[in-house]
Amino acid sequence: MRPLKPAEVLPSLPDETDWPARVARGTPALLAYLDLEQRFRYANDTHRRWLGIDPQQLFGRRLIDVVGRRNHQLAGAALERAYAGHMASYEGELYNGGERRYAHGNFQPDFDADGRVCGIFTALIDITERRTLELQLHESEQRFFAAFQHAAIGMALTRPDGRFLRVNAAVCQMLGYREEELLQLDIASLTHPDDMAADAELMAQLLAGQRESYQLEKRNFHKDGRVVHILLSVSLVRDEQGAPLYFVSQVQNISQRKAFEDALHRERELAEVTLRSIGDAVITTDPQLCITSLNPIAEAMTGWNGIEAQGRPIEEIFQLFDAQHGHAVANPLRAAIEHNTIVDLAGRTLLRHRHGFDTPVEDSSAPIHDHAGNVIGGVLVFHDVSETRALALKMIHLTQHDTLTGLPNRSQLHDHIGQAIATANRRQQRAALLYIDIDNFKQVNELHGHAAGDRVLRALTAQLHGCLPGDELLSRYGGDEFVVMLPHLESVGEAASLCQILINHGEQTRVDGLSELSLRLSIGISVYPDDAVEPEDLLQHAETALVAVKAQGLHGYRFFTASMNERARARRRIETALRQALPRHELDLHYQPKVDAQNGRIVGAEALLRWHANGREQYTPDQFIPVAEDTGLILPIGAWALRQACRQAQRWLSAGYPIPVSVNVSPLQFQHAEFYNWLDEVLDESGLEAGLLELELTERMVMSGGDATTGLLQRIKRRGVRLSLDDFGTGYCSLSYLKHFPIDALKIDRVFVRDITTDRDTATITSAIIAMARSLNKDVIAEGVETQEQGAFLRHAGCSQLQGFLYGAAVPAAEFQKLLFESA
Repeated sequence: MRPLKPAEVLPSLPDETDWPARVARGTPALLAYLDLEQRFRYANDTHRRWLGIDPQQLFGRRLIDVVGRRNHQLAGAALERAYAGHMASYEGELYNGGERRYAHGNFQPDFDADGRVCGIFTALIDITERRTLELQLHESEQRFFAAFQHAAIGMALTRPDGRFLRVNAAVCQMLGYREEELLQLDIASLTHPDDMAADAELMAQLLAGQRESYQLEKRNFHKDGRVVHILLSVSLVRDEQGAPLYFVSQVQNISQRKAFEDALHRERELAEVTLRSIGDAVITTDPQLCITSLNPIAEAMTGWNGIEAQGRPIEEIFQLFDAQHGHAVANPLRAAIEHNTIVDLAGRTLLRHRHGFDTPVEDSSAPIHDHAGNVIGGVLVFHDVSETRALALKMIHLTQHDTLTGLPNRSQLHDHIGQAIATANRRQQRAALLYIDIDNFKQVNELHGHAAGDRVLRALTAQLHGCLPGDELLSRYGGDEFVVMLPHLESVGEAASLCQILINHGEQTRVDGLSELSLRLSIGISVYPDDAVEPEDLLQHAETALVAVKAQGLHGYRFFTASMNERARARRRIETALRQALPRHELDLHYQPKVDAQNGRIVGAEALLRWHANGREQYTPDQFIPVAEDTGLILPIGAWALRQACRQAQRWLSAGYPIPVSVNVSPLQFQHAEFYNWLDEVLDESGLEAGLLELELTERMVMSGGDATTGLLQRIKRRGVRLSLDDFGTGYCSLSYLKHFPIDALKIDRVFVRDITTDRDTATITSAIIAMARSLNKDVIAEGVETQEQGAFLRHAGCSQLQGFLYGAAVPAAEFQKLLFESA
């Protein structure tokens, strides 16, 4: 110890014998001793400050009488434990008269020489101030988390490893997850792969202390798979030592804003492309009529480019003169802006080019407004009218004639038919309408391209013209269809003779650079006045006759007959009956087995629709399904079929047969906006594992649907449902597209299967399709297998499954289950 300096004086201390009393008096705790009857045997002076009672007056009084029944009940459990011989403590409310306090108490049993409890020592400390601070802190935390949880903006706390620590309701709603689901995920599982690198880099910079916070626009995935655009603001919370604790993220859904921005961008792009591509010249100005832009036509007509002209007065660039007298003409845009109205250029006016030559123009001027209606500029739209008349005549011709062949188009057809009828009436003769169609012309386009197809149509037009030396009228009705009007006939035999000539000459059509075409023509004929007297009826009857020709599967010609209308009437009968088929429970599903190509065991089933009533088949699928698709009835029927197939597959699964079931989906079903929701609902309702359902789609449905179809296919695939292309090879037949779609299997069409053992080209094409499909990891299923030879060929070529009459026809569900039992 250092020696005391003279100036240092120690305070006087009490006699050491007073220390216990001094400590007992001065301690801030309530110290007391209670005997076995809970009577005070000792109480320190602190009781005076707490209770306002002289401690001497407490001696011999019972605890309950001093502190009151409420306080006694609050500390009762701790007292009982202490009197039972155990150290006990109590923390909670105590009442000092009418004042509520918060105390921490310790109760220590006192044992006699025999080890029995003879009393207890009590020590209570007033912790009201500490409790108040704790409550304030708790309330502050509650307010924070209430604000966090119920904030309108999305909020999330994220660990440094990217896993979610806490998320609020707005984030859950934004991404479609429940809170407990999100807490099992991390940032990477929700972030679009293309945006993850930028987010991770910024997070790393935060962790490294290189920035305090960051803001980022990124894409997250909704639970249903769609993309949600978000604006993310992130900061980092560290502990007292500077170690990172968690990220605090604010999340705003900006999907709608992004959609608006994309729409605005598209509109701007469209406006720019339109201004640059339209035939009119366009000049825009500010409110003071100084140039802000010229489109390319305006640049050409004025001699000024946009950069040079920008900021110059309109009269310097757009100089107008009267064509008759040569004096200057006031710029109409000044009047348009001044009066806030559209002003056209009056009279014959010339626009003077920068280099001095003049061009006759027509002009329209108008003010440009902002969203509040204020004039913020003006626009001039003008064009060269020196060739207006020639152009007008050309446009009239173009509206009435086919641009490819030069023939009159369908807009002129009714006039032609009317003229032919009038001519026939004057001569008291018949007239005939020939409706011509090129059989399978689509193959020409597919084999040689559309440009070659156009050349073929022009060559055929020349051939047809060569067969019509008189006053017959030839029109192009559309696509590969033509109409010939014969205004006078001595007999219907003349129409038949001309049809045969047209068919023969059509077969002789030749185009340089193309192999022999052998074009086949089918022609339907209606006769005036025998079949009809109105132009529309004549055209409709000729089309009906054409359909009859094609129904025969042969090219040629046929005259219209009244019996041909029976087909239309039959179609109406099917439609009427079909509307009642579902309510009357007349529809049923049969199941055709799919077998493993190697061992022949049943590995799947295709659900096929059948229509029975009164124990017999009403109509075949080929008869009623096209009607259902044309009338929209395929939607309720398709939904019913999907539900029935899933329920049946679940029943088989419960019986121990996990057999995948495939269901055909019509284009009308697949393109419906609610298709995925229907599919999801059916799977949930049936309880079927998604992997036991396969949807069979046509090539055209998949290949021609664009981005919307791609997105739908991906959603279905994520749901676990298998996808297959039905009748593969008869549509687009483009294997290069398959890598873009999540297709599991291809079904080789029966057209190929039928001829693979008899036609070398068919066998080669089929083998190539199978090999290429397998190289893309697609299963290959062949349908329509009817002979052992076909099955052996397909098995050797690499097909994984086979289907056809060789392995079983479609049968009711009960019979199919017997087949499963026998195959097990």
